[in-house]
Amino acid sequence: MMEALVKAAREASFRTAVIETEVKNRALLKIAEALQARRSEIEAANDEDMRRAAADKLTPALVDRLRLDGHKIDSLVTGLKSLAELPDPVGAVQLKRELDTGLVLERIAVPIGVIGVIFEARPEAFIQIAALCIKSGNAVILKGGREAASSVRLLNEIVNDALAATDSRFEAAVQSVASREEVNALLKFDRYIDLMIPRGSNRLVRSIIENTKIPVLGHADGLCHTYVDADADIAKAVRVVTDAKCQYPAACNATETVLVHSRIAPAFLPALKAALDGKVELRGCPETLKLISVNPASDDDWDEEYNDLILSIKIVASAEEAIEFINRHGSRHTDAVLTENRETAALFLRKVDSASVYHNCSTRFADGFRYGFGAEVGISTHKIHARGPVGLEGLTIYKYLLHGDGQIVGDYVSGKSSFHYKDLK
Repeated sequence: MMEALVKAAREASFRTAVIETEVKNRALLKIAEALQARRSEIEAANDEDMRRAAADKLTPALVDRLRLDGHKIDSLVTGLKSLAELPDPVGAVQLKRELDTGLVLERIAVPIGVIGVIFEARPEAFIQIAALCIKSGNAVILKGGREAASSVRLLNEIVNDALAATDSRFEAAVQSVASREEVNALLKFDRYIDLMIPRGSNRLVRSIIENTKIPVLGHADGLCHTYVDADADIAKAVRVVTDAKCQYPAACNATETVLVHSRIAPAFLPALKAALDGKVELRGCPETLKLISVNPASDDDWDEEYNDLILSIKIVASAEEAIEFINRHGSRHTDAVLTENRETAALFLRKVDSASVYHNCSTRFADGFRYGFGAEVGISTHKIHARGPVGLEGLTIYKYLLHGDGQIVGDYVSGKSSFHYKDLK
């Protein structure tokens, strides 16, 4: 059964790669209409998942990710409409070069092919990922977490009904599997699947990497930092840190550690504590404990992704020390500097080795929708192919096209002909 499924996806990928932009956009809008029309069904299916989560005593962070309420459905509909308005990445000419008269080389963007995506908890990820794959011309096989089974089952039905009503070429372009055994089987089909994208815990990502020959894109941790520099605006910094920690603490782009310059710490830390008191558990280094009353931080805290309303605080002597700390303890996801000093900001932006590095704004902006990508299939901390929020562009690769008129290599080797290399618009 699994071999038939992946072969069908492979065949579908050849069709979806050449589906017209207008048809892909129409499919996205049909999915958006269906989400609106079947909203009550979606909420009922999600209620089943939420009841099961309560019975299984899942963590508050996981339950928060699992919830698919009216607000999230509205966001999905908005995202689908925005995605339909974005330019089609497929076929974009990235390079056009005349090698010789009548011999023209082009590099164009093409879909990756068949993508496998494994995600935990967040059922809305099914729609976001399927939509990005539709727009970018890829076929996709999705596996949602066991905790989101009812929601994902219904969303899969909604997507495929909309695709079938749009164009028969979408058949088998979006498929889902349900069990861990099916995932284990999928990982063996490196001949048919071009890329695996795991979204979830460190354990999930490591397990996928270690058990497949298929290239894997993703991030294992979301250990994000905010550095409050000596020249930060205190009111601005308190507001940004509060958002970065509290707006959605279960997200992988929530700040987990705040680094504070020793010169501003006596004024900033009491203001931060006042803002977060009663909402966030603060854990501080020994220097922090001298300034505010918080729980002591252990060495393990500097390497901990809480996904919860917990924030660790460390006082540093300089921006350089903050940068070194982030590069040593961070996960290369998203890190921010809060400062009114442009030179310090430039130093931080240049030297911090992360996929997204910010100046004077919340780490919560690390998101494909907020970047204007329509949505994201995930955030990559890799340095090959795609980095940061992976949207449409990250789901394409390229191929070279060479247009000639009977040219042969022998003429260039013998000196009869020669290359003159001229880039064309």
